[in-house]
Amino acid sequence: MKIFPAIILAAALLFSGCGGEEEQEMSLEDFPTRVKAIKVLTTDAPLTLSYSGQVVDRDEMKVQSKVSGSVVEKYVRGGQEVVEGQILFKIDDRQYQSAVLQAEANLAQSKTNLSKERVDLQRYEELWQSNAISEQTLANQRAIVESQEEEIAAQEALLQKAKDDLADTIVYAPMSGRLGIDDVPVGTLSTAGNTPLATIGIVDPVFVQFAVSEQEYLRLARHEENPNAHFKISLTLADGSSYPYYGEFAEYDRTLGNETGTLTIRTIFKNPDALLVPGMYARVEIDGLRIPNAMLVPERALQQLLGETLVIVAQSDNTSAVRKITLGEKIGSYYIVKSGLKADDWVIVEGLTNLRDGMPLEVTQVTAKDMGFSFTPSEKIFDAEKNATN
Repeated sequence: MKIFPAIILAAALLFSGCGGEEEQEMSLEDFPTRVKAIKVLTTDAPLTLSYSGQVVDRDEMKVQSKVSGSVVEKYVRGGQEVVEGQILFKIDDRQYQSAVLQAEANLAQSKTNLSKERVDLQRYEELWQSNAISEQTLANQRAIVESQEEEIAAQEALLQKAKDDLADTIVYAPMSGRLGIDDVPVGTLSTAGNTPLATIGIVDPVFVQFAVSEQEYLRLARHEENPNAHFKISLTLADGSSYPYYGEFAEYDRTLGNETGTLTIRTIFKNPDALLVPGMYARVEIDGLRIPNAMLVPERALQQLLGETLVIVAQSDNTSAVRKITLGEKIGSYYIVKSGLKADDWVIVEGLTNLRDGMPLEVTQVTAKDMGFSFTPSEKIFDAEKNATN
């Protein structure tokens, strides 16, 4: 009879043992995860816009001769800097010298003819006074004199054109700048107004051109109208170095691109050392814009799942909650949040691995300084304005 209490006790111990394992598994699952959380930041956020830009000539011109002929002299070399009015090329002028001599001879002959006809006119007027000739004969002579005067005016115009053509055999620089290396060699046959002899462009200052979206253009235009707005437009070159001068807005295109929906903007930069070369690419960064009352979360808090952006929030009861959010611009270590969070939310920035909705948390509240978050990129822009004064 005593066996039954023993069996009952053994069974009780067995079931209690099974229950202990289940309770142990539940305690491991419910153990709070240690995380670090930072409060959503709401402030007037500084915004830096970044674009891929290209250096272009401020002014570029194809140098062409006004007369046709072979290039017989070349006074410059490709890549040389020239000043306005400097002699660049000489066109063979032999035919133009001959044209001047021929025009001078024709004009002299016309003047001789006019002198003769005027003498005849004076004689005819005297004869008409004595009724020796008819009035019609006198009128005809007057017409001959007028025609000869017109002929002289035409010959003078031809002489002036011949002289201009002769002068145009010397090709001058139409503006100051740097020549391209596409200049032609001696012996090239130049056709008037058609054959490019060289390309010349202004190298200081230069334009840096880039394209912005319609929304970004409106943001820039509205900030530019603000008298308190102050833009800093900087360049980062292809080797990662910062260009030592700030730029200014110079030109806006008049229409948006039909295919791209973007607007082309040109900024102007000093280029005294000719470091910026047309065709060069650089990153354009525009500082000075502010987004009022922006809500921001650190990039480190973001997770991507099936095309959606998620953050995990530490709730007041120390449990996790997954939130889907909509992002705006990136600002340094942060992203602007357009929707999905409240100003008093705390988002988890460390300990996110394997976190799910509704899990218990052991939360350590941290600050941006603790985590090294900031509004500025890690690379600093060289302050050229300070160096320009040195």
